[in-house]
Amino acid sequence: MKVAQKIEKQISKIKEGTTFKYQQLSIEQSEYSAATKAIERFIEKGIIKRVSTGIFYKPKQTIFGELKPNEEELLKSYLYQNNKRIAYITGTSLYNRMGLTTQVSKSIKIASRDKRITISIGNIKGVPVKSYVDVTDEDFYLLEILDALKDLKKIPDLDISSAIKIISNRLKKLNTKEIKQIIKYVLFYPPRVRAFLGAFLEKINTSIELMQLKKSLNPLSEYNYGINKKLLSTAPNWNIK
Repeated sequence: MKVAQKIEKQISKIKEGTTFKYQQLSIEQSEYSAATKAIERFIEKGIIKRVSTGIFYKPKQTIFGELKPNEEELLKSYLYQNNKRIAYITGTSLYNRMGLTTQVSKSIKIASRDKRITISIGNIKGVPVKSYVDVTDEDFYLLEILDALKDLKKIPDLDISSAIKIISNRLKKLNTKEIKQIIKYVLFYPPRVRAFLGAFLEKINTSIELMQLKKSLNPLSEYNYGINKKLLSTAPNWNIK
């Protein structure tokens, strides 16, 4: 089978509106030269479109015309390495998606443990930040919650009462294994995040073992979030004000 035919067959299996790289086309090292030419021909024909160097997408056709991949999909190729997640979106973009703010950031923060990821795709600009722990598909959503707690005072246009409800609802959906995992991860975050998570978890379920969190905190430290007992009844137990 010719390289062009091989690539066309692979592309036919890709879902419309999703991005992909050369590596996902099962191209041998010796075939890259021919593959590059074939890809360019497919772009000219409009079968695929280029996002950036080495990253493409299969256009989705609708009655309203061609749709480009959404922001999350456009960034997907940068969040994975060798089919493993190494990064996640954080900052204002994340908090907007969580419903914590209506603000839209001009740049998107990309958190990764070991890699600095900078992105420029059209109007999308991605800037690197360091994650506190390794990022995987199994844990990144827990880190999203912890980042929201860490940045709570910095989130623009935040309604603290609504924020407490939103974060509480996210934590309530976690199972026992996930609760243990998020407690493990928060130990790498600043003390105020540990205290805040402890207050939330105590409020949600008093049977959760939180001694590890308590011992990690200085009993004399106070954390000023502008939160009173009416907003979060367990806040005083964790020196949160």
